[in-house]
Amino acid sequence: MPEIEIRPAGPEDHEAVAGLRWRWVAERDGPPGTGRDTFVREFATWAREHAGTHRCLVLVRAGRIAGMGFLAVTARVPSPGSLTRASGDIQCVYVVPEARGAGLGGRLIGELLALARQLGLERVTVHSSARAVPVYARTGFTVSPRLRQISIAAGPRESTVEGGPAGRTPGRPAR
Repeated sequence: MPEIEIRPAGPEDHEAVAGLRWRWVAERDGPPGTGRDTFVREFATWAREHAGTHRCLVLVRAGRIAGMGFLAVTARVPSPGSLTRASGDIQCVYVVPEARGAGLGGRLIGELLALARQLGLERVTVHSSARAVPVYARTGFTVSPRLRQISIAAGPRESTVEGGPAGRTPGRPAR
């Protein structure tokens, strides 16, 4: 097997990482609607602007970037016991198909978790594809009975907050 290196992505890697993201979406959903060149340019800009909150690691195989993963870091509300708190979310872990089946995705996830420990994060979550669930389970992820989620894209809901989506107070009709 070729030599493998997992390291933080630098600005010089953003276009290659964008290319992997493009490839991943194309594999899963067919050709993306945005042109590849436009996407790569916009993604590279996004990666530079979000480098402080979205740490990217790349998997380099035989001198080429063959995988990527992001650790999104979110500040948490301080508590009396800890004034600086943060949690993480693993996002966009991808290994090119020709490098799969050799445990590289697991190694990449392991390095993202090592980075989370280094940063002192309280917990790390992931929203996984069905195919990757076993990999996450092998690296220590478990199902949490307390973690809940809702798909906001599923449609609008009535707000109970004054000035919510309809710009109205609960219990008062819309104007």
